[in-house]
Amino acid sequence: MNLVRKHRTRRATTAGVTLLLAAVLGTAGASASNAETAAPQTQQIASSILGSDYKITLTALRSSQDQYAASVQLKVYTHDSGTWKESDRVTVGDVDGWFWYPLTGSHAVCQFTTASTELAPVDVSLTITPSIGCSQPAHYVVKQGRVYAG
Repeated sequence: MNLVRKHRTRRATTAGVTLLLAAVLGTAGASASNAETAAPQTQQIASSILGSDYKITLTALRSSQDQYAASVQLKVYTHDSGTWKESDRVTVGDVDGWFWYPLTGSHAVCQFTTASTELAPVDVSLTITPSIGCSQPAHYVVKQGRVYAG
């Protein structure tokens, strides 16, 4: 009888461990899938509206590869049928070339200037880190809803 009891206990333990392992692996797999399919974290850090022609925004996008890194997108919107519609975008600096926390902090934008002229100039300088300070200004122009390096 002892031999039968040991065999049942061993089977129950093996079944329990197998279920526990399956649950852990299933949860880890689901978390990885959710992280991969989730949209990247974003935060608008500056915006300017140039009359009724253009709306220009700077948006920080948190890296999916490095929690401390980020990219910055300059987006241009044109006003069409009563709504703003994105007409172009460019990456400011390198992809994942910025630090997320300084970019989304209170002093992230050192310079963001725009003007309502025929070639709408846009200048952007952002905080690299508080100790390093601001980046060199990047210069762009907006012409007919498109962004060009200036």
